[in-house]
Amino acid sequence: MSSSRTVARYSILGTLSYNLGCMSSAPSLTSDPDRCTIKGETYSLSWRTGANGITRSPYFEFSGADSDRWMRLSALSSAHTRTARDEAMQIAEPQVRTEPDAIVVTVHTESPVWQEHDLELRCTADSVEITMLVTGGGELTDVTILGGDGILPTGAAGTFRSGFDARSLYVPSPTEPVAFVRPIWSAASLGVVGDADPGRLNGIFSPPPLLLAFGRSPATDAFTPGEGPWLAAWLRAPVELLRFTAMRFDPVDDGALLHLAFEGHTPVDGTWRSPTVVLRPVAAPAAALAEYRADLFDTGCAPAPAKHVRPWWLEPIFCGWGAQVARGGAPAPDLCRQEIYDDFLGTLHAASLDPGTIVIDDRWQKQYGTAEPDTDAWPDMRGWIARQHAGGRRVLLWWKAWDPAGLPADECVTDAAGRPIAVDPGSPAYLARLDAIVERLLSADGLDADGFKVDFTQRTPSGTMLRSAPDSDGVWGIAALHRLVGRLHTAATGIKDDALIITHTVHPAFGDISDMIRTNDVLEHDTTGEPVSVAAQLRARHEIVAATLPEHPVDTDQWPMPNREEWLDYARSQGQYGVPALYYLERVGESDEPIDIEHLAEVGRLWDRYRETLR
Repeated sequence: MSSSRTVARYSILGTLSYNLGCMSSAPSLTSDPDRCTIKGETYSLSWRTGANGITRSPYFEFSGADSDRWMRLSALSSAHTRTARDEAMQIAEPQVRTEPDAIVVTVHTESPVWQEHDLELRCTADSVEITMLVTGGGELTDVTILGGDGILPTGAAGTFRSGFDARSLYVPSPTEPVAFVRPIWSAASLGVVGDADPGRLNGIFSPPPLLLAFGRSPATDAFTPGEGPWLAAWLRAPVELLRFTAMRFDPVDDGALLHLAFEGHTPVDGTWRSPTVVLRPVAAPAAALAEYRADLFDTGCAPAPAKHVRPWWLEPIFCGWGAQVARGGAPAPDLCRQEIYDDFLGTLHAASLDPGTIVIDDRWQKQYGTAEPDTDAWPDMRGWIARQHAGGRRVLLWWKAWDPAGLPADECVTDAAGRPIAVDPGSPAYLARLDAIVERLLSADGLDADGFKVDFTQRTPSGTMLRSAPDSDGVWGIAALHRLVGRLHTAATGIKDDALIITHTVHPAFGDISDMIRTNDVLEHDTTGEPVSVAAQLRARHEIVAATLPEHPVDTDQWPMPNREEWLDYARSQGQYGVPALYYLERVGESDEPIDIEHLAEVGRLWDRYRETLR
């Protein structure tokens, strides 16, 4: 099967047929002796009143415009702290107020932790926006919305969840197994913590869009959403308030809730508002992502799109990592050496391949944290970069985010024993050090490199026992990653205004601090254990990036490839979905198949056709 046909089979977003510019009007409220109902343009929200209502059975009925129910929406929520669990002891009758463009329903619960605890449901023409408000003091650990802990008048106690009538769940983030579309009762984690260990391979995008979508049709394969309508659920908050490490969809049997992992690093003293969960019926996952993006812009939670793409950013990339791995004979990081990269350049030249950008990958540094070149491996990195510049190429340095190697503990997040775990972007001392490092690496008086390929953003520190640096303001979670990447970007562009920062931060709030989005490591199998086309994975990821950050160029990556045939199939697809990136030169795949000159010649022809599109 050809590459184009292979990729065409898989479109995870479906057809976008939703009118984003439609005019809207305020919802309406009706009531009878037993029930109140709010109707918007695409939904209805209703609840029973009186003795058998919310005070006894704390659920709203949330339905689509066709009156088919989407969910039994739990009126409970919880904001647990380091010292106590937030368990609702009594639930009050909902209070309703009107605004010019919305009807607001507030459910007050009596809490042993907070002086006041309210759940606010703001009903607009097209959405229900759910926010928890608590007043008091404490350090937040686990926050749950669409469910929470409580004790009901019936004697039922414990954790209560919303009930979903959907049958499939769309998750806009690569995972292993590959499952962009999965059964509704599958868990999902969207955040900035992960690796390749079991249950943690969900940080490929870190952070991804903080969005889920629920479909009425059952999931049939990893990529294909069923017919609409769909129900979108996304998180709205300024990035500085995203102080959690993950948003998790936590299902049990026929119920589920959303869980935000604050991990004890967000102190509350007064009134605290949670991030808002927006529920909105949409036509397809494509509409969900587009409306999510627009909503964050409109509410000031993401920067307005204004990306200035420099022409050199779009030139084909050679990244040395795959070639380092394939060369073998030593751990791949030990093969990041000047003489080996000269060999790679020789192979490129022999095949008439002329990348516009070279990425010096892991690890050119003596220590990751200090980022000083290893002069044993790179005796003349400055001269090597200068020679690439003379040949019309730019050079990026691979950057391992968060790694504290070589740094003093008082600039780091530490464990309970005081050992450095990660750099602390809340520490002014570390940020000053970072500025100096970037100056040394990018300035004309330093190495004169042209930017960074940022990796390992999913190594954001996580844990309730971890402690911030002594001079830190305690920033945590996604907000901490944003500050780290933002400072790197600001420092780099302050030295070279066309410096390129490549990340895999696929969230609209990162749009102004990332210049190019990398699709990141390719995965292997679907939920049945069958291999998944690498080209299909590229298309699926590109669709998410294009919907969320459409102004950004895409680094199509190329690691890892299972065999030579799939590698070539992937290479044939790259120019359709972004900037081609070549990782392999000599051998490829688990089968260690040789790459011959004719294979590289095909890559060269693909690059030529791609470059034609840039003119």
